[in-house]
Amino acid sequence: MADLKPLLKKLWPIPAGGSQVTADEIAEAISHFFTNQVSTAQAASLLIALHFTNLDRNADVMAASAAAMRRAAAQVDIPSLRAVVSAKRLAAGDYRGGLCDIVGTGGDSHNTFNISTTASVVASACLVVSKHGNKASTSKSGSADLVAHMRPVAPVLAAVAPRSLSRVYAATNYAFLFAPVFHPGMRFVAPLRRELPWRTIFNLLGPLASPVEDALEARVIGVARRELGPVFARALAVAGCRKALVVCGEEELDEVSCAGPTLCWRLRESGHHDQTVVGAGEAAPGVVTEHFKVRPADFGLSVHPLDTVSPGKEPSENADILKRILGGELPDDDPILEFVLMNTAALFVASGICEADSSAMGPGDDGNVITERGPGGERWKEGVRRARWAIKSGEAWRQWEAFVQVTNDIGGVLP
Repeated sequence: MADLKPLLKKLWPIPAGGSQVTADEIAEAISHFFTNQVSTAQAASLLIALHFTNLDRNADVMAASAAAMRRAAAQVDIPSLRAVVSAKRLAAGDYRGGLCDIVGTGGDSHNTFNISTTASVVASACLVVSKHGNKASTSKSGSADLVAHMRPVAPVLAAVAPRSLSRVYAATNYAFLFAPVFHPGMRFVAPLRRELPWRTIFNLLGPLASPVEDALEARVIGVARRELGPVFARALAVAGCRKALVVCGEEELDEVSCAGPTLCWRLRESGHHDQTVVGAGEAAPGVVTEHFKVRPADFGLSVHPLDTVSPGKEPSENADILKRILGGELPDDDPILEFVLMNTAALFVASGICEADSSAMGPGDDGNVITERGPGGERWKEGVRRARWAIKSGEAWRQWEAFVQVTNDIGGVLP
């Protein structure tokens, strides 16, 4: 068993000159959680100490701990995965055809519809999407709960595993990576989290611990508190991320808000386009960080109060809404649909696909690229145009059906 007492003594009380504990020391201690090599008392003490010293919201600590979590995860054959993804030839504009994810930290207490999960499916019409998710911990309907309740046939989430991932992507642009399959060591952490009355560092690590991190090209991360925006942006930069959009609705919402302004922290590759942005600065060689706000009007969409998109429904009811969205059954100005469209557009912007000056998405695409730029110098309205096409053309639904089919095929032969 690992002995964390020396580290705990360094954490508290905090010396007059400030904490002398390094991010790597904390990450090493965290790594023992995943092999059940820490006593319950010491593990809980570490989580409490990190919470009350605010070190669990320190960018360097988060980046190092997320790296430890990924090392403990079931390992994916990244070269093989990249080969399958590259063969799809979806590159366009500044999008190189790699994996993309959209995820929120949760915990914003607004209990909105499963926006990021729905946006991930819609986005798979144009991008290769790797949605990392789990069951609900702070809401009625988590991403995995929603997906598991889809009808007429639900995907087999356990069938998406390291050894089957390339087969899944050979059949579809979409995959849902169920966290317990890829992070088996988290089963030792779950009882601790349930016993503590505070959110712990593990409430923040999920969006930074994708098991396909080394193949992720771009992502959108929603945070539930605005002070976490720059923290996540720095944590991503420390980890070497080159394309990301961290968002927080001004009402402390972990999505791009349909009700008003959204705070954005953008990581992009320099040379992407010339634009002077408030808060711009260097994150790493070749990567620029920017801070700005977006509003529904920047997407060409209407403002909708959050109570119109916060049904607080059970997973089966939300799954029915998702099916109706993918089936193109909702009116163009439906509040939940527009909420989904702007978050899908945010992922399209983050990926770089909106920078394409020609459009050949498929049948039903009018080819009229919207080149108008908004905050951050980005083509938000072009993102919405592509998101609407993804639904109306039926392409998002086709990618979803292919995902359901391949996981059921695999689920029938996996032991």
